[in-house]
Amino acid sequence: MATYKGVSFQDRQKSMAEAKKALLEKFKARPAADDPVVIEREAQSRAIFVAREARAAERARQKAEQHAAMQAQLKADEEAREAASIAEAARLQLEAEAAIQAKDRLEIEKKAERDARYAARKGRKAEAKSEKRRYR
Repeated sequence: MATYKGVSFQDRQKSMAEAKKALLEKFKARPAADDPVVIEREAQSRAIFVAREARAAERARQKAEQHAAMQAQLKADEEAREAASIAEAARLQLEAEAAIQAKDRLEIEKKAERDARYAARKGRKAEAKSEKRRYR
């Protein structure tokens, strides 16, 4: 099997040491905490955080307002349904009472007609009886 002959073990060790050294220098070259660039970056981060929190608070406030409005609407709808139900029950009660009164009035009228027929029949019988007595 053929191996790659361009880079030896020492070359690889040397390049690895150089990469490690470059990484260490990059880490050491990082600005200090009191550097103006770092302070400005932290201030920007803080401003972004504060803005995010403000937006989240505004969303929460809007959501709470929407929830309260929805609850108020539901309560108003429920009250309207209850009022309609009460009105419907009252209407049905009035209709039932009117039907009962109409039925009672009809029964009274029928009884009056029956009594009138009975009285007329009794009168006819009495008249017929009196005619029979005349001829006896």
